[in-house]
Amino acid sequence: MEFSADTAAPDRRQPGIAQGMTVIAAGFLPILAIVTLFPAVPSIIDHFAADPEASWKVPAMVSAPGLAIAAIAPFAGILVDRFGRRKLLLFSTFFYALIGVIPFFLNNLNAIYGSRILLGATEAAILTTLNTLIGDYWDAGGRRRWLALQGSIGPLLAAAMIYFAGMLTAVRWNGVFLIYLVALPIFGAMVFYLYEPASDATARKMLGIDSANGAVARSPFSWSGVVQIGAVTLAAAILYYVFIVNGGVAFREVGVQSSAELGKITALPSLFIIAGAGLFWLMGRSRQQLQIATCFGLLGTGLMIIGLAPNWKWMVAGLIVQQTGAGMTIPTLIAWAQTKLPFEHRGRGMGVWTACFFFGQFASPLLVSIVHGVAGTMQAAFLAAGILGLIGAVVGIAMAVSRKSPHLTEA
Repeated sequence: MEFSADTAAPDRRQPGIAQGMTVIAAGFLPILAIVTLFPAVPSIIDHFAADPEASWKVPAMVSAPGLAIAAIAPFAGILVDRFGRRKLLLFSTFFYALIGVIPFFLNNLNAIYGSRILLGATEAAILTTLNTLIGDYWDAGGRRRWLALQGSIGPLLAAAMIYFAGMLTAVRWNGVFLIYLVALPIFGAMVFYLYEPASDATARKMLGIDSANGAVARSPFSWSGVVQIGAVTLAAAILYYVFIVNGGVAFREVGVQSSAELGKITALPSLFIIAGAGLFWLMGRSRQQLQIATCFGLLGTGLMIIGLAPNWKWMVAGLIVQQTGAGMTIPTLIAWAQTKLPFEHRGRGMGVWTACFFFGQFASPLLVSIVHGVAGTMQAAFLAAGILGLIGAVVGIAMAVSRKSPHLTEA
């Protein structure tokens, strides 16, 4: 498969609004895999009512791409570094649209599950490549600007897609899968606007700082630094998904039983995720360890308030804090990882980042379920998660004020 329209030499192009908006739109595609299917889950379960395992197979089908992303993203990162960014992104986005819509034509739950695993493979490539491109196209200020905008627009796009998902599901039980065709116009924008970025080697050559024999020196791959990035990302992702997966159960423990009532109560506090993106922008010039500590602190404090809440009003207060931290978490982690990875290793590094974040998505409900079983209540599980978040914040603050924190070479 050949894709053209990228005719300019990479070292003569500069990213602008077209590239930024295309990256933001493309970055939303993997979110579709989860958020748009939740309104359709009951209808899909009803359709497969004859299958006694449908009650757990359908939710597993929804989350299947996340596990595939966690498994495949590191290998996608290797492909990014070895074969380039643009072609892999175009290839994976095109097949994302084709594979995503396949369940609309299927009537077998196992076959649908298999297609979702394949969809996760394309998402792994899309996420890894996009996160790499953000680091390639822009300097620290540009990354901060576009990541903050992405964090602000994302919740609005999610709300719109959930609305259309409900409409499509009302027409047909599997109509929701048609929504994946939105990837095709985004693919078209990629063809025209995205380009293969100039490498660090190109930049050094233009500046006349090649090595003596004409070969450009390559930095060694820092496994210790990437492990640090992966560990922090995994811990943050586990905390990030605590409320997303189990928030409804926690609200039930303070008397909120109706799904409609829960939606009304949480609609406004959920918008504070946009405030978190704004806080990420405001803290852009602070030490990155302090930014990460703030994410853990807000997530931990919010989860603790929810865990200790005597009624739904206090729980809403905790949700406001937690959502602010959630809005700040992803852009902060991506920006931190990108600035620590040189061009030639950025794909692999962001592949590890993507794998760890989505493994956290998979592991979070399992860990919460274990704590819930031991402690007896979901609020107690939230309290335990909140304490861990505050511990992470303390560690981050200690690193920020230390004489010199361990890090990779700045990109």
